[in-house]
This record gives sequence, C-alpha cells and structure tokens, in this order.
Amino acid sequence: MKPLAFLLALGLASQAALGAPAPYFQWRSKLNGALACSQTPLGPGWEKFAGPYRDARCEKLIVAK
Repeated sequence: MKPLAFLLALGLASQAALGAPAPYFQWRSKLNGALACSQTPLGPGWEKFAGPYRDARCEKLIVAK
C-alpha cells in the first residue's frame, strides 16, 4: 500500500511541476487612460487593453501555436 501511495503522490507532484504561470495583461484606466501590467484584474475602473504577455513589464507577447 505504501508504494502505491508514494507513486500516486509522485504522479500528482509531476503534474503540478508542468503548470505554467498565469499570463500578464495590459490594463487601461477608464478614468485617465493610464496603463498598468497585471496578471489579475485591477478593479471596475480598469479594462483589458492588450495581451497576453509573458513578462511583468508587458513586453513579450505570447504567440499562439
């Protein structure tokens, strides 16, 4: 039983290791048009402007395969 539990835990851990980070998006303020880069929505005063990007500076676009 212990080897089975170990193999199951190892299998689950290996799947988690393949996960990728969330993409970044450029957000534009509805108030003054300011731009910000974030992985999550900044609130109701912001709209998604561009993306997805690979980096936190919103410089490297993710190219679809």
